[in-house]
Amino acid sequence: MSDTLRDQLLGLGFKPAPKPERKNDGPRRDGRPQGKAGQGKPAASGKGEHKPGGERRHGHGQGRPQGQARPQGQNTGPRRPRTAEEMDLAKAYAIRAQREKEERIEAERLKQEEARVRREAKAKLDVLLKDKGLNAEAADIARHFPYGGKIKRIYVTAEQLKQLNAGELGVVQLNGRYLLVTAAVLAEAEAVFAQAVALKVDPNAPIEDDPYADPKYQVPDDLVW
Repeated sequence: MSDTLRDQLLGLGFKPAPKPERKNDGPRRDGRPQGKAGQGKPAASGKGEHKPGGERRHGHGQGRPQGQARPQGQNTGPRRPRTAEEMDLAKAYAIRAQREKEERIEAERLKQEEARVRREAKAKLDVLLKDKGLNAEAADIARHFPYGGKIKRIYVTAEQLKQLNAGELGVVQLNGRYLLVTAAVLAEAEAVFAQAVALKVDPNAPIEDDPYADPKYQVPDDLVW
């Protein structure tokens, strides 16, 4: 159609036909022009490039992976040296511990030595007192005496009671038994093992020192069994 005919039609009131809209001609919603199909975002390059399956390295490749905790017990810095006061205190503790150890060893040695001496003394006393006991089967008088913190007794005859109170006889403890012996044997037993002497009467001592010497005190009121 020529321009003359087009002008005539417009003059008669006809409107020109609308032009078809072009898809992809307008601006994008983000304000940037629409790219051509097939064009993607350019790949990143330079520092910080992360390759698939790879591991980002820190520094010169000697750092720990991100998120890994520091091993326990690892010192974060140099250890503080001990002061002179701390060193003196540690030395004092060491000296005291050594002294206590030596004291325990010495106490145990003395204990064992004492036990050995007692065993040997009892063995000698057993030999010494063999067949030396004067205990009579017919004895019916209880002679009480203190020994080992308790009141003990031995049965004697009337004649033996007189001799015992006069210091002519004595009592020795051997293996849980109380033996009546002469004063001479009592002296030998005392020389071997003094702890075994249960009753040794001094005839010159006042009677108040040994209230059980009187026969009327055969069963004392304060007797402890």
